[in-house]
Amino acid sequence: MPDAYAQPTADTDSADARSLARYTTLRLGGAANRLVTAASAEEIVQRVREAHRRDEPVLLVAGGSNLVIGDVGFDGTVVLVRSRGFRVVAEDADTVTLRVSAGEPWDDLVATTVANGWSGVECLSGIPGSAGATPIQNVGAYGQEVAETITGVQVYDCHEGSVSRIDTADCGFAYRSSVFRYSDRWVVLSVDFRLHRSPLSTPVRYAELARALGVEVGDRVPLADARDTVRRLRAGKGMVLDPTDPDTRSVGSFFTNPVLDRPAYELLRERAADLGEPPSWPGAGDVVKVSAAWLIDKAGFAKGHPGPEGVAISGKHTLALTNRSGTASTAALITLAREIRDGVHDRFGVTLRPEPVLVNCVV
Repeated sequence: MPDAYAQPTADTDSADARSLARYTTLRLGGAANRLVTAASAEEIVQRVREAHRRDEPVLLVAGGSNLVIGDVGFDGTVVLVRSRGFRVVAEDADTVTLRVSAGEPWDDLVATTVANGWSGVECLSGIPGSAGATPIQNVGAYGQEVAETITGVQVYDCHEGSVSRIDTADCGFAYRSSVFRYSDRWVVLSVDFRLHRSPLSTPVRYAELARALGVEVGDRVPLADARDTVRRLRAGKGMVLDPTDPDTRSVGSFFTNPVLDRPAYELLRERAADLGEPPSWPGAGDVVKVSAAWLIDKAGFAKGHPGPEGVAISGKHTLALTNRSGTASTAALITLAREIRDGVHDRFGVTLRPEPVLVNCVV
């Protein structure tokens, strides 16, 4: 799979160059009406303002790793976010705060933090995409979430026509959600992360990671060990981009883990009584988060389950839907997603919700 960033940056009107499949990790999606590039925060704002003056809708695309675009494409301006770099904006004896450009490749940033002895995002290693996308869905994995280290997000406010900063308390961070998600008001320009100066990871919270590291939950390990182990675990699930592995032609986890209130969870337990206890984690306010992967598998959708046109559930991870053939349509992927969603609901009474951003397609 080509690097989603390694594409021509010059504006072009050719239909092939405007194919959005080139800019997503799924390699799916129709063409944009207009495709432009922005290499700085100032250019991002300029491109968005130009589109608004033409009364065109705008779609921002960076790594394209959490994006499902319909076969009809996007009838508006697509801005390829290619801003790069970070700088230290605050520091003391214990912490360092980085201001990271929206288009900075996320895993490159994590690698740099580990190399510099800055702790806080090491368990988010191997996640494709850009730094600017991380606050939008409050990216998390292996016991860490970006909400724990973000101190603020610099945005362009499309409603007010101005650039401002939104502090963490006003970002509305929740499980895979924020005020930025499903909103056309905010354009992320950069993100501030406060990290600890430490050669050790934050306490390991995720049992699978602790087992792989050979430590107990709550222990801390060298940053490089945490990063290397997380990347190895992710690669084993097809969750690290690899041009030789069609299982990585995906958006990672297609469905979020359902968060159920207590009555809904008890109903699930009753319907799953013949299968054992559903894997779950208690949350605040007497809610319970349930494993979507377990629900999918127990509803009869095993790894490798095929759909039309060569789409399939990943052979390595039940939550990933893949364009294995490389020639499928978005419609085929959506058909498979609906089949899984409906099958889980019929079996367990739980409705799965898609995690990626859907553009001109609906599950």
